Amino acid sequence: MSHNGRGDTKFRAVILDYGAVLCHHPLPEEIEFMAGALGVRPAEFPELYASTRHGYDRGDLSIEEYWASLARQTGAHLTPRILERLRHTDKVMWSRINTDMTSWLATLRDAGYQTALLSNMQHDMIAHLRANFPWLSDFDHQVFSAEVRAVKPEPAIYRHCLNLLKVGPAEAIFVDDREENVAAARSLGIAAFQFTSVPELRRSLQAAGFRQLP
Repeated sequence: MSHNGRGDTKFRAVILDYGAVLCHHPLPEEIEFMAGALGVRPAEFPELYASTRHGYDRGDLSIEEYWASLARQTGAHLTPRILERLRHTDKVMWSRINTDMTSWLATLRDAGYQTALLSNMQHDMIAHLRANFPWLSDFDHQVFSAEVRAVKPEPAIYRHCLNLLKVGPAEAIFVDDREENVAAARSLGIAAFQFTSVPELRRSLQAAGFRQLP
């Protein structure tokens, strides 16, 4: 048994994504509103939403520039009122917290692990999280793309996070919902897992020999 009660000796840190990992997916009615405001069907909205999102999450685009970039693609006209509703919905729909995951996060430090939040996130949402979710203090480090000017799956943001944690890639667990982000982490030697559900994550971590399970 290693120090602080840890049951494994290989892993020293846990890195978690935010969207669809620490919070739940948006509701259908939220997607329907945003799609309607931009003049597309709900099924078409995720691709549109993602089309210039990396620039927004990196801090290259302002709130107004991001939504204008989507409106240009569809020919939609966004009034100031609609823009504000889009901005508000974009925060609310990522604000339903997965308490199973935040409860697990709270146990990791006591179990002897370092923790980091590694998220592609723009400044408006970062401010919203810090104002509303005190459990963020359970992380030793918070790495947000807009603050470091790099986005997943770019290698630089993972390396920055590892440097803050002062661990090697093989000493870190990484959990993200997006396949491309998991693949990028694995290419650097990080033990990465794609999140679909808490029970599935529990099984994957147990198989990897990680003992502090959600």
